Amino acid sequence: MKETRYFYTPDIAVSHNLPAEEAAHAVRVLRMQQGDEMMLMDGKGTFYRAEVTVATQKQCCFQVLEILPQQPQWEGHLQLAIAPTKMMERMEWLVEKSVEIGIDELSFLDCQFSERHIVKLPRVDKIAISAMKQSRKAWKTQLNEIENFRSFVTREHRGRKFIAHCYDEIPRTYLFDELNKPAETNDVLVLVGPEGDFSVDEVRLAVEHDFVSVHLGDSRLRTETAGLAAVMMMQLRRCSSQAKLSQVERNE
Repeated sequence: MKETRYFYTPDIAVSHNLPAEEAAHAVRVLRMQQGDEMMLMDGKGTFYRAEVTVATQKQCCFQVLEILPQQPQWEGHLQLAIAPTKMMERMEWLVEKSVEIGIDELSFLDCQFSERHIVKLPRVDKIAISAMKQSRKAWKTQLNEIENFRSFVTREHRGRKFIAHCYDEIPRTYLFDELNKPAETNDVLVLVGPEGDFSVDEVRLAVEHDFVSVHLGDSRLRTETAGLAAVMMMQLRRCSSQAKLSQVERNE
């Protein structure tokens, strides 16, 4: 049985042509032809079952056969804000894996000890789209331009806010324990610093603006590993909450 192929079509409301890169992949790589079926995703919560109507070297047209609205896989808004590593390949790996696991928004921070101050967002966006298709996520992860740390932490953010760091002199609790505490919101934002960690002043500034000081466990993690651990904890907390709710419903 042929594997169903997914394609990203953000402009499906106004165009029944695959975007140029998606069309090239469909026609030149996958050799799709008129009459072949495929699945499309708009990145806004809807899948579409479609059929190829025209397949040439320059374009791939389709007609929609069925509209398939999707339900969110988790409640709340999950966001990771992280200082990009000197080697961008490590950040690209993080973006790919975070999207596959499940994250709503990814922001990049320019911190005191940052070794990278520029992020080429179009390239990162392509990686996020590929991961979205691979993991069949109905919503595209929002990617934000790199922002100064002070600017980021001092403006308003919804939900619960955490800053993960390695300073023993600043009281910290385990992020997963904090996430499992009862809360009025399912919106979560976690900050992860650069290879040299946040500065002490940055941590204190975040705490002054209601970020909770946390750690990610006993091991000292690389930046991208710490970021992925934070994403995983956010998702595990969701699974844990759902399991507890199911148990309560069974007991009733």
